[in-house]
Amino acid sequence: MLRKRLSVLSTSIIRSSVWGKPSPTCQLVQFPHPSKLLQCSKSHATLNSKVLPEFQGFRAYSLLALNDLRDNVPRKQKTRKGRGIGSGKGKTAGRGHKGQRARKGSKLGFEGGQTPLRRRMPKRGFKNPFSLTFQPVGLGKIAWLINAGKIDSSELITMKTLKDTGAIGKQIKDGVRLMGRGAEQIKWPIHLEVSRVTVRAKEAVEAAGGSVRRVYYNKLGLRALLKPEWFEKKGRLLPKAARPPPKLKDKVDSIGRLPAPTKPIPFLVEGSNDVPPPQLS
Repeated sequence: MLRKRLSVLSTSIIRSSVWGKPSPTCQLVQFPHPSKLLQCSKSHATLNSKVLPEFQGFRAYSLLALNDLRDNVPRKQKTRKGRGIGSGKGKTAGRGHKGQRARKGSKLGFEGGQTPLRRRMPKRGFKNPFSLTFQPVGLGKIAWLINAGKIDSSELITMKTLKDTGAIGKQIKDGVRLMGRGAEQIKWPIHLEVSRVTVRAKEAVEAAGGSVRRVYYNKLGLRALLKPEWFEKKGRLLPKAARPPPKLKDKVDSIGRLPAPTKPIPFLVEGSNDVPPPQLS
């Protein structure tokens, strides 16, 4: 293949170098070596300078072509065991005769009967199965979204509102925690419903005339709040709001409402005759 390419290369050089037609006494012959390009008769050993000018160099030419491409075959082929004694890995396939290693073998980590390393190492800590993970969001980010027109401050701001406007990520595990970062930017009353709230954030919102309510949603209720279209796609009804476990009653104010509410529930003020909101039992 390389000899064929070199012959084509020599032909292209001659055609690009000669101005006129070649002498009839000169015959173009393909040689295995690229230096031997022309074979002329003995009577015409020298060529006319007008016919064959001075050589001006090689033209840019690539020796790579599509029909020369090959797969990247690994140098060392995979050893085939049990395919005859000529391969060196036949009969017992390199396992020897009898014994534990000659048969199926042992499971990973087996050390011959002694206490394995995974049992010799001491234990450290534990994983709390009742831990909750809340996604944080600051008041400064909420204020920026309100100024940008993405959130309507006159309506109730729920966790679904924060998710749809990009205030929090899409991977909400157990709820949202309202933080006090950027609390000085809240200068108008807003009403929020989140899972948890810090003391600084609650004081800043209430100082501006707003309110923050801690609501409880279980796993299924949180999905129904954030993705109600999932239940419509499956042809299912929205689940009822679940009550919090006894240990979480003092950490929430009320049960979450489904579907996502648009108006806040007023807190009961001592000495007023207003109807109280539904309490947890």
